[in-house]
Amino acid sequence: MKYAFIFPGQGSQSVGMGRDFYENFSTAKELVEQASDTLGFDFKHLLFEENDKLNLTQYTQPSIFLVSYIAHLVFQNEFHLLPSIALGHSLGEVSAVAMAGGVGFENALKLTYQRGGLMARACEGKDAGMMVIVGLEDKVLEDFCSKAREGGKSVWCANYNGDGQVVLAGKKADLSSLESELKALGAKRALLLSMSVASHCPMLESICLEFETLLQSLLEDEFANPILSNATLQNYTNKEQAKTLLTQQLTMPVLYKQSIQKISSEVDGFIEFGNGSVLKGLNKRLCDKPTYSVSDVATLKDTIQSIK
Repeated sequence: MKYAFIFPGQGSQSVGMGRDFYENFSTAKELVEQASDTLGFDFKHLLFEENDKLNLTQYTQPSIFLVSYIAHLVFQNEFHLLPSIALGHSLGEVSAVAMAGGVGFENALKLTYQRGGLMARACEGKDAGMMVIVGLEDKVLEDFCSKAREGGKSVWCANYNGDGQVVLAGKKADLSSLESELKALGAKRALLLSMSVASHCPMLESICLEFETLLQSLLEDEFANPILSNATLQNYTNKEQAKTLLTQQLTMPVLYKQSIQKISSEVDGFIEFGNGSVLKGLNKRLCDKPTYSVSDVATLKDTIQSIK
């Protein structure tokens, strides 16, 4: 049986994520403590208690990575299985690289924390935001954004999550100003997301060189399994390829829908590692292969029982 391992990105976070693993596995406790020591703030507080930081991108990103890493490690300790390929949604691609041995645990924490910090800095004072659009075909939305940019608006297609579900990125005021036009085109929903960054669009161009330099210092040379690029749909297995593709991912749209459709015929199923089951929900509408999630003790047991 061939499985693709998949990892969620920003938007999957919630207070309490990872608690079930923390309370039931000593390895999870050790990783939370190690993460706290590495970055110098209390992940137990950040993950399990109400706070104002979890939704700030520089804290969101390492938190999501940490919970995905714990879920994957606990799974591997209970049922050893290697993927035929791995991918992630946006930040999740960094998690996928880490699970393939492309970056060590502590370096991955530093990478996700600094990635979030760079993104926040790039968007500071720029009224950045993102908006989910439901009910329009990709081409219709792409043409709409192109015409809007010709009219001076800063809006781009950023995440292709499924048929009729695309997230736009750009200036919040521009996105808001286009809501009525999008609904007139036939959009069933046009909702601004609670985000202060504009991911996967040219608004992040200013940090690309710095991020690529960061990758050069933190990545390992070779990976244990291929990673599928969000940005280009090509497989990669080493540092030199990752430097280019993970940097391109900052300013290019996330082709999640296209990624799942591309590899669904090559695998028997997908296993999602991390909080909730966001990607499992997307996959149900993208392919006929099963997706299992590992987000707590119950789903861990269910997944192992289903695939063994």
